[in-house]
Amino acid sequence: MKVRILLLAAMGALLCPPLQAQQFPYKNRSLPTEKRVSDLLGRMTVEEKVGQLSKLLGWEMYTKDGKQITISNKLRKAAKEQHIGLLWATLRADPWTQKTLLNGLSPVEAARATNAIQRYMVDSTRLGIPLLLSEEAPHGHMAIGATVFPTAIGQASTWNPQLIQDMASTIAKETYAVGGKNGYGPVLDLARDPRWSRTEETYGEDPYLIGQMGTAMIRGFQGEKLGQRDKIIGTLKHFVAYAAPDGGHNGESVSFGERSLRQYFLPPFERAVKSGAGSVMTAYNSIDGIPCSANPWLLKDVLRKDWGFTGFVVSDLLSISGLNGGHATAATGEDAASQSIHAGLDVDLSGTGYGANLLKAVQQGLVESAVLDTAVARVLRMKFNLGLFDQPYVDEKLVAQKVATPQNKMIARQVARESIVLLKNDQQLLPLSKSLNRIAVIGPNADNAYNQLGDYTAPQADGKIQTLLMGIRSAVGKSTKIDYVKGCAIRDTSNSDIAGAVAAAKEADAVILVLGGSSARDFKTSYQATGAANVDPNTVSDMESGEGFDRVSLDMMGDQIKLMQAIQATGKPVVLVTIMGRPLNLNWAAEHVPAIVNAWYPGQEGGLAIADVLFGDYNPAGRLPISVPRSVGQLPVHYNHTKPKHHDYVEMSASPLYPFGYGLSYSSFEYSNLQISLNESAHDFTCTVSFDVANTGKLAGDEVAQLYVVDEVSSVVTPVMQLKRFERRNITAGKKENYVFQLTKEDLKLWNAGNEWKTEKGRFKLLVGASSNDIRLKGETVLTKDY
Repeated sequence: MKVRILLLAAMGALLCPPLQAQQFPYKNRSLPTEKRVSDLLGRMTVEEKVGQLSKLLGWEMYTKDGKQITISNKLRKAAKEQHIGLLWATLRADPWTQKTLLNGLSPVEAARATNAIQRYMVDSTRLGIPLLLSEEAPHGHMAIGATVFPTAIGQASTWNPQLIQDMASTIAKETYAVGGKNGYGPVLDLARDPRWSRTEETYGEDPYLIGQMGTAMIRGFQGEKLGQRDKIIGTLKHFVAYAAPDGGHNGESVSFGERSLRQYFLPPFERAVKSGAGSVMTAYNSIDGIPCSANPWLLKDVLRKDWGFTGFVVSDLLSISGLNGGHATAATGEDAASQSIHAGLDVDLSGTGYGANLLKAVQQGLVESAVLDTAVARVLRMKFNLGLFDQPYVDEKLVAQKVATPQNKMIARQVARESIVLLKNDQQLLPLSKSLNRIAVIGPNADNAYNQLGDYTAPQADGKIQTLLMGIRSAVGKSTKIDYVKGCAIRDTSNSDIAGAVAAAKEADAVILVLGGSSARDFKTSYQATGAANVDPNTVSDMESGEGFDRVSLDMMGDQIKLMQAIQATGKPVVLVTIMGRPLNLNWAAEHVPAIVNAWYPGQEGGLAIADVLFGDYNPAGRLPISVPRSVGQLPVHYNHTKPKHHDYVEMSASPLYPFGYGLSYSSFEYSNLQISLNESAHDFTCTVSFDVANTGKLAGDEVAQLYVVDEVSSVVTPVMQLKRFERRNITAGKKENYVFQLTKEDLKLWNAGNEWKTEKGRFKLLVGASSNDIRLKGETVLTKDY
């Protein structure tokens, strides 16, 4: 009997491992997160810890063979040799990744792929640690089949944070449905030079507006608590001052002191961090000679000590390697890894900046065990809080109920509608009548699906994207004849047909001319290792904006100006619609074209939304989040420059062509009854500003009321004016609405000469109006003490 028992025990030991992973305390979902983190961390080898900080390119980790989706050998190798902890852009498809509608993944296939990847990591690795899958999601999940919203510059033009929160919630639901738990976005870069290629990805030039939009995105992405169903964590980009590089060169150095950083560039990040953002991405650039990916002042002192950030910091792609590359502040890869992790950078996007380099740095004594453990714990903590250990898989049957639904399309159309900015409308040419006999639709962006989507967009199925030509056809009656002539390309001048466009215009009752720019990538363009596009003079695509396409001029490219001048010369009523990723030169149009509508990149429903505006089904109320310059010679031309006021140039005014906050409506609004009250207490104050806005037009419409502040006398130089509050509200024709804003010491503080925050006593002008240069009401308040 004893021999038999021993034999059975031996057989059992062969059939079952000594201790199953699910029996470990870190697998026990009833334990507090910190105990689970501590337990798991104590069981990991140095190699496994280093691997948890590596985020590899995810689209290489699956294989598609017909309808069969399996993991790739590259995943097996990475899991075995690198012990990886995260993947980036697993579901991304675009010319850079070489993923198309044929070899990429549909939404259901995407869920199948991420489930297969997670199943392998949980079942086939020593500790069964699931991966955190990060996805690009700034204006929709960058995956085949997902809903495409307007790019960030258009989102900001809505001046409607609640709508952007709803949009972000939709993006989160679509991303979560297919296995993503981390969305890259929002981009909180403060854009002051539109020559920079990524202006379209920003919320514009004002820190307060950016902060409101960024906070809305984080709330929409993350919900009330980490780990909720249909919610993901956001990654704030790019920390910091990335959007104001010298000369507009993407990723290059910036020239700002600490006061400018604290007063203007850091506040949007602070707002989003304090709203709970789970992750922050470092920027490629250096500040005052210190690369952002190796800057302990930024990542430790400001981000964690001052703001209390508890998430993890991730590099931009290959930015750690940039320390011993382009920046040349590290002699070796090990040195670069040591600099970054000691500065507080936790995760390497690429797997090559840390990985073997970090392991060597630990073995050589360049990185202490405690420093490594701190970074790993931050990643593990996030995985536990997101519920990845308890539920690493998604329900493939629910994908169709969450991705690209009719409701999601409706939100995309509403964001596009509210983002449209009416720049000019002489003699009320707009809205156009739906009963016109003949309309000519002309221009390179009138019927080009990809030109209205912006950068960071996946391939799209035929018919999914509603172009403006399609929108116009759906808006007018069957009796109206629509003539479409492309006329020219965005850049290529070899196949222009200006004569054909003029002929169509001459036959029309009205002309809708659709010009602008493009961030549409193609398979002829070459790309850098970071994913940025290379500018190649031998490859002439439409692309003139988007990552890597910095410009020296803001003029419309190709034959577009020639086309516009030829169409205007016909004498027909012309409406110019601009679809673009950055402010372009509109001087000639502003002088000669009677109506101008700016739509930025309006997303998949953009054509319908623009048509809604053109034919009066929607009353436009978008406002510019960035100034439109008259010339690159004015740059920077942001409204909130520091004192003194600008004086004019010899050639032209110093003011922008169209200022920050500007936008017209089919209605008219009158402001009145400004009331200001101040209640000071020992440690703070409340300044209440109220006023009335009446709709004096014939149509109901939204009005975006804006409150600006001027600090009349301050211990350090302050801006000529600063946006502090705004609200978009619909007002019925003939009705009046009362707006109420409240300011506290946080709104009027400055970073003083002693390097501390202070709200100083004295007089403050309070300016209320419809834009930064359309002030309707003026008042003041006087603080009697410092705060």
